[in-house]
Amino acid sequence: MSKSKINVGNFFEDFKIGQIIRHAAPRTVTVGEVALYTALYLPRFAVQSSKAFAQAIGYKDAPIDDMLVFHLVLGKTVPDVSLNALANLGYADFKFLAPVYPGDTLDAVSEVIGLKENSNRETGVVYVRTTGKNQRGETVLSYARWVMVKKRDKDAAVGATVVPDLPKAVTPAELGKAVPAITVAAYDKALAGSPFFWGDYDVGEKIDHIDGMTVEEAEHMLATRLYQNNSKVHFNQYYESQGRFGKRIIYGGHVISMARALSFNGLENVFHISAVNGGKHVNPLFSGGTIFAWSEVLDKAEIPGRSDIGALRLRLVATKDKPCAEFPLNGADGKPDPAVLLDLDYWAVLPR
Repeated sequence: MSKSKINVGNFFEDFKIGQIIRHAAPRTVTVGEVALYTALYLPRFAVQSSKAFAQAIGYKDAPIDDMLVFHLVLGKTVPDVSLNALANLGYADFKFLAPVYPGDTLDAVSEVIGLKENSNRETGVVYVRTTGKNQRGETVLSYARWVMVKKRDKDAAVGATVVPDLPKAVTPAELGKAVPAITVAAYDKALAGSPFFWGDYDVGEKIDHIDGMTVEEAEHMLATRLYQNNSKVHFNQYYESQGRFGKRIIYGGHVISMARALSFNGLENVFHISAVNGGKHVNPLFSGGTIFAWSEVLDKAEIPGRSDIGALRLRLVATKDKPCAEFPLNGADGKPDPAVLLDLDYWAVLPR
């Protein structure tokens, strides 16, 4: 009898430590994806928005938005890693290593670096290290993430627990690799929308990004399809009507991109996300919710060998239906505020 030709995705017991997964369907990035991404999130950073602006400071073209690169690479991994996931739990050691331009082709490979069965024996956490490369074999992105995946059989035997030891932060020496040498004198602050460069921000400073953006059902569905992310929890209402919430969960990366776009108000010259130190999707989001965001400057760093750019370590918090004038994070009991959706710790680059 012939084998089934249908991919039903991997369940927790199918993963093995050290397993290498080469993901299908390389993706050539075009200006079409850029236009759709802009329509979905309203990013306004000048370097990604204007070829003329980008070339004036030293890029060969307007680079693809960092988070769009991430979504396209992650989308490659979904059929193999998270098709049967209940939730994407977090990220670490997440580095952008080369710029991506229109016309570049991206593919992805993942290695299973950790496994931990949950006490209910119905699910487990799978840790993977994913590498995205361009058509020249250059690594453009590397990150670790962990997802909660269903078991096919509750009683299936699994291997020993392995939880990887991931760095708590990316070091300054590893930052800025995806940014060519830039001509700061040619960086037009008026066109970028802000006079504030790296030296104008203080550690401990908090910024309420003020604006809110409502998540529409059609938009988050368009986003998951744009990224070729076919995880059932995001796109299959028939499937999810029988699940925990009775409806589709908004893709966590959709929240990240919305919050990043909102952060333009107050961080206009933060034109590149260089690394993500860690991140948590604290609560799920459903369509109809309105996203607000605030940021805190956790640290500042000079980048070795770079006098043109500096790095800010930022905490980006996104909330649902709760403006951020009071910087919501934790409640009086020390537990996360129920309105908090995202808590992201990342290094960002801006001119000096």
